[in-house]
Amino acid sequence: MKDPYLAKTLLDLSQTASINDSLRLAKDVLHELGSFRPLHSETVEQAGFAVLKAPDIPSILVETAFITNPSEERKLDDSAYQERVAKAIFDGIKDYFAQNPALARPNLVLNP
Repeated sequence: MKDPYLAKTLLDLSQTASINDSLRLAKDVLHELGSFRPLHSETVEQAGFAVLKAPDIPSILVETAFITNPSEERKLDDSAYQERVAKAIFDGIKDYFAQNPALARPNLVLNP
């Protein structure tokens, strides 16, 4: 693209859309995690990590526990708890793509 202003504007629009999609995805995952465990925060928090700024795909970072909390640390060592956390994250992702089918690629969607 020869016009640097247009290129920057298009990148900004793309990143804004990606951030909005990421927030919706994170909300769905947070809802699923909150269905079986207390949450540190009831709302999605944002961070400026480079891996969360991809302009073309929603990105989230999931904090599952604080290892400085002995009770949470023990839970992380329990395979049943790990399975519950993984299922909650997966279900949140499925919920997000069910509500945003245009973003789901047919060959990547898993059967429930």
